[in-house]
Amino acid sequence: MSGWVKIAGLGPGDEALVTPEVTAALADATDVVGYIPYVARVADRPGLTLHASDNRVEIDRSQHALQMAAEGRRVVVVSSGDPGVFAMAAAVFEALENGPAEWRDLQIDVLPGITAMLAASARAGAPMGHDFCAINLSDNLKPWTLIEKRLRLAAQGDFSMAFYNPRSKSRPEGFVKTMEILREECEPERVILFARAVSRADEAIRISTLAEATPEMADMQTVVIVGSSRTRVIERHGTPIVYTPRFTPVEDQG
Repeated sequence: MSGWVKIAGLGPGDEALVTPEVTAALADATDVVGYIPYVARVADRPGLTLHASDNRVEIDRSQHALQMAAEGRRVVVVSSGDPGVFAMAAAVFEALENGPAEWRDLQIDVLPGITAMLAASARAGAPMGHDFCAINLSDNLKPWTLIEKRLRLAAQGDFSMAFYNPRSKSRPEGFVKTMEILREECEPERVILFARAVSRADEAIRISTLAEATPEMADMQTVVIVGSSRTRVIERHGTPIVYTPRFTPVEDQG
């Protein structure tokens, strides 16, 4: 087949954080498929067709991309951040697995991008300098009971934790519950970072502690990073630095 699909990450927002590999794929594409605000970030040009759709039709979008590639078109499926982190790569492969057998002969490449989690961590310093995990707090695709289980186990394992989709207008109670669980499992001095709209004009970084943090500090444009018990804040003139040491003292190794 002459067509192909490239599943690309557009990074957290700043065009300087889009990789050259992704830029080259977009320049060679005949079609771009994705969620409305992400497709809007792609410059229109002659020979390129933009296919924007709602956020809750990932499988339909993926099937459309695969079918166009089967017809010989060069298709880029766009996500923000990295396409393999709570984004379109998994959706495309789900559609591939359940689709026509001929789709499996297509050239399909995943082009990595800079995630909001990594961009937020870099802005603050290195809060994920040791073991960490990422949890999507949205219960649209999984039950809250599973989210709660993973939160508790991650906190008990003393991971640094990055939370995606923490608090929407339609389900603000989810992040309230998250904060309650963290307060049950972690000490009040635990460092918590609220990074909103990282790399965009309205970027806001706020460093707090678990005792002082409130659910209202987060929204759907915020990545929340909770440090481990070893995470430190270096006070200085200007913005403090948050980091997690790479080592664990012998007395803390259990």
